[in-house]
Amino acid sequence: MRKIAFFDIDGTLTSEIDGSIPQSAIDAIRASRQKGNLMFINTGRCFQNVEKRFQDIGFDGYICGCGTNIYCGGRDILYVPQSHEITMQILTQARKTGVDILFESRKEVAFDLSRPLQHPGALRQYRSFVNRDYQMPEDLENPNFFCDKFVIWYEEPWQLTAFRSVSDKHFACIDRGGTLREFVPHGYSKASGIQVVLTYYGIPKENAYAFGDSNNDLSMLTCLPGSIVMGNASPASLFDIASFVTAKASEDGIQKALAHLGLL
Repeated sequence: MRKIAFFDIDGTLTSEIDGSIPQSAIDAIRASRQKGNLMFINTGRCFQNVEKRFQDIGFDGYICGCGTNIYCGGRDILYVPQSHEITMQILTQARKTGVDILFESRKEVAFDLSRPLQHPGALRQYRSFVNRDYQMPEDLENPNFFCDKFVIWYEEPWQLTAFRSVSDKHFACIDRGGTLREFVPHGYSKASGIQVVLTYYGIPKENAYAFGDSNNDLSMLTCLPGSIVMGNASPASLFDIASFVTAKASEDGIQKALAHLGLL
């Protein structure tokens, strides 16, 4: 029976040093597909943020937005957007608490620029999108605006507590380290996305492998017996749950893991 692998993007498919995609990873994924295995991206990024350089590797499908948007073999099999009303509740609380917020959907990303961005991480991310010529809407109160998920940057603990007094009703909070938090609709995760895909193809969990390097990969690393953790993973506690710890992404970790699993 064919096997399937699910790959996080940042720090897993890409080098932890410079964000490039190691050629060894590209070659290994293509070779594994030629043997009949299925290769999937499983990312917190919404589909519009899965850059062409990743799509050009050649994947059988994508789990995007932490399980809220799934494509299998070019078919759109799941999409769970949020309403404008819920999005506005989140925007209002972000403004009240003074956090920087980035809304994401499969068609666009949008920062709240009603005041200047404060957090260095938010500023870096904003400049990254500008440098990639992203068209980001600024009229977030437009009735047609909505999100699928979002991230915030905060500076003081009270801001996160106050923000979550509203967000926790609809969204689970993922600790991305430091003062960055990711918010995903309750019931959806990288793990729930994996289950949808396994059911779609009729593949048992024993024939599936998850590759990750950070806390937002925790759900998928713990939902499968085959959990592959990159050597550059952080926090170090991820090594304790791994069925196999491979080399760093920059040191051919993907290729070495696929070879170890017999997928090459």
